[in-house]
Amino acid sequence: MCHVIVTCRSMLWTLLSIVVAFAELIAFMSADWLIGKAKPSSSDDVDNRTGGSQEPYHPTLGIYWRCTRVSHMQLSRRDMLCGPYAENFNEIASGFWQATAIFLAVGIMILCAVAFVSVFTMCVQSIMKKSIFNVCGLLQGIAGLFLILGLILYPAGWGCQKAISYCGPYASAYKLGDCSLGWAFYTAIGGTVLTFICAVFSAQAEIATSSDKVQEEIEEGKNLICLL
Repeated sequence: MCHVIVTCRSMLWTLLSIVVAFAELIAFMSADWLIGKAKPSSSDDVDNRTGGSQEPYHPTLGIYWRCTRVSHMQLSRRDMLCGPYAENFNEIASGFWQATAIFLAVGIMILCAVAFVSVFTMCVQSIMKKSIFNVCGLLQGIAGLFLILGLILYPAGWGCQKAISYCGPYASAYKLGDCSLGWAFYTAIGGTVLTFICAVFSAQAEIATSSDKVQEEIEEGKNLICLL
């Protein structure tokens, strides 16, 4: 018989696991890893209201994605154009960024799988006499290691030609040059920290769902058990 067990700690772990997976996925797909040096406005791009040139803009560059401003001569306006600069894996700007993409992708896939499984831990707490919480916590720890490797290798690619075109000639491995770090990089770091917190907290979720109070509720014949 399936017993639906919901506790504060198990629910918090489930929600945090889902948030971490989505945060890492969004960061990975974003172009806002590097914010490039300011680009001057084109002489053709003139503000219709003032007649003067618009402010310089900052293009952004991700692991395989980029955003830049393009001019529409016919419409006398400019839009930010975002899309992949690499048509395939081999076209990613740096070998270090290729390794980063692999490590982050593996870590994110593990996190997404754990997030999916975590939803069902309210009904199924063990498989083959092994706690799902402990298994998921172990997987989250492994995912965190993959994420760390990816984030360590990422700055080594700042010396590639693509990064130099955004960050200036002084950019090199682990040196930003004229660029600054965007929100996606910080989100990836924050998500990695939370991944390890999830891995540790999974043990608390397992303890909460197997407590004596839960066993008492089961013995009383309750199928829905909600505890603080």
